[in-house]
Amino acid sequence: MADDDSTTLKKAKKSKHKKKRQRDSDEDLKAKKKHKKEKKKLKKESIDDGDDTSVTAKKAKKAAKKAKKEKKRKQKELDEKIVSSSAIEFYPDGLKTLQLAKNQEDEKQKAAAAAEAKAAAAAEEKEQSAANSVNNITLLLFYQYVEPCWDDDQFQVALKFVTDQGNKYGLTGRMRVAKEGLNCTLTGSHDGIRNWCAALRTFDGGRSKIDQVTGETITEFAKTEFKLTDDLPPKQRFPKLHAFEVVEIVNYGLAGSRAPEIAKYGGTHLEPEDYNNKMCEKDTVIIDVRNHYEANIGRFNPPEGGAKMIDPMMRKSTEFPIWLDKPETKEMLRGKQVLMYCTGGVRCERASALLKQKIETEDDTKSLGIKGVYQLQGGIDKYFKQFPEGGLWKGKNYVFDKRFSHAPPKVEAVDRTKKVLGDDEVAKVENVVDGIPSSAADEILGACEGCSKPWDMYRGKRRCPTCGVPSLICRECFDKDKFGVKKLGRDVRCDLCITEDVRNKQQLREREEREMKEYENNIKQKLGEKYEPYMQRKHAITRKPKANPERITRLFLKNMCAKQMDEEKLLEFLHPAKVTHIQWLTDRNTGAFYGSAFIEVKTAEDAGSVLAANGMSVLGRRMTVKYQKPDEKSIWPVPGTEVGVE
Repeated sequence: MADDDSTTLKKAKKSKHKKKRQRDSDEDLKAKKKHKKEKKKLKKESIDDGDDTSVTAKKAKKAAKKAKKEKKRKQKELDEKIVSSSAIEFYPDGLKTLQLAKNQEDEKQKAAAAAEAKAAAAAEEKEQSAANSVNNITLLLFYQYVEPCWDDDQFQVALKFVTDQGNKYGLTGRMRVAKEGLNCTLTGSHDGIRNWCAALRTFDGGRSKIDQVTGETITEFAKTEFKLTDDLPPKQRFPKLHAFEVVEIVNYGLAGSRAPEIAKYGGTHLEPEDYNNKMCEKDTVIIDVRNHYEANIGRFNPPEGGAKMIDPMMRKSTEFPIWLDKPETKEMLRGKQVLMYCTGGVRCERASALLKQKIETEDDTKSLGIKGVYQLQGGIDKYFKQFPEGGLWKGKNYVFDKRFSHAPPKVEAVDRTKKVLGDDEVAKVENVVDGIPSSAADEILGACEGCSKPWDMYRGKRRCPTCGVPSLICRECFDKDKFGVKKLGRDVRCDLCITEDVRNKQQLREREEREMKEYENNIKQKLGEKYEPYMQRKHAITRKPKANPERITRLFLKNMCAKQMDEEKLLEFLHPAKVTHIQWLTDRNTGAFYGSAFIEVKTAEDAGSVLAANGMSVLGRRMTVKYQKPDEKSIWPVPGTEVGVE
């Protein structure tokens, strides 16, 4: 019995210990779980407190970068001053496919030709082709006058900025750069063009500018309108980038004291829709500020009872101020509201300002009772973007780029479809372009100068033998001339020379000189002491200097304007060549300067650059330039002739 009790006691103790161990084990497990949970919580808190900031910082940095990039992209899209369109937007799918295939083939052939020519050239071509993907050429048209004009330092800063940025983004084309602003026609990739525009937006021109409306400080090109045409074929890309230093961004002969202030006198800018409505109003005239050979193949055609078209019949823009000053011109403007238009808008800026200045400052023009001066914002280029079917436009728009001329986008789509896919496909494309009739593409305003058949394509290098404007010659007449079947003689002249009965260059030159002399006399009377002959100069910054094998640095200049030429004007004209000495040649008896001088330049390359100016017009006279090696017996440079020393 005692053994049983003993056994029972042992079992009870054992059970008690077992339960205790189980209880301890459960408590340990709970404690461990609790500890683990607390440890995890502490770790999380430590991360939140910045103990593991590297991971968080990276994520935050990445998110910020992404947000900034997205904001920049949206800002580009929302830039209201960028007006863009696609060259193939209204093409039918079949034509788009063919165009893309052709562009791809053109690119392949171009790359292959470069590879055969030179391995290095092939590599460069390949790199260029990659940047300019198939059908991804964008054309940019823009201009901007700056007032007041840049000084010498600001001009150099602006010139360097636009060329450096152009090279950075792989742009090609022409930049007319003057102290009064920029006028550019450029080509590049879709992104390259837009990046260049964005960069120009940030350029302050080396000075601050105040917005006249908001009073805020803005950059020089903050409100510039950029007109873009995307999806052009690779063959319409300019080969190189050229920066031209000019006195005026449009050569009107209105530089210096002659230039009417655009901010003060400029015409009222009308957007395409408003301009279109104005063309339908009575007592209105429309002045085509372009050259006649441009208007010859395309122009606005207002409805009956609306505005009356006026073609000044100009061969070049310098004729506009003379035309505007004629009594018969003023009579056409009497009691009218005056509209002006050109290709992109730049030619209207000075033209409208000149007319408004005359209205405010000249009694005879003020008495005409002109009801307002308006200009087409963005020119024909922007009008086509808003009226792709053509609106009130007829014919082709002549352009100074690789397109040469083009119709409104929807009409162009019909025309291209007929030529590439045939008449059977026109019905399909008419649905795409909202029923533009195929006859619209057949409407030709110009005529071949050789056979008089309808023609509107300026091709080849032939120019009118009497006045030098581009010749409008059909393909058939070109071929006949090329193969000797029927030569294009000197009697084949432009329609303007035919109309005016101009038969030779001398006849035209004498007339121009007579009209210019009359105009200059009028200007002298109006400006008095402020009168200055205009300086006409066009110098390519990228132009290669003339050959100078003997490395001569002394040159002889003659036929300069004796009354107006001075050191400042001569240095400005010969820039960027660095002139170190000027010896003005004077009459031995009277001491009067008679228009000739010897100059010394810093380098032989500078001398080559100066020689390239031979025959150019400066202050109304064609200057003669030639190398003049110094005589070994003479002292050269002559003491006291240093530039900048009085």
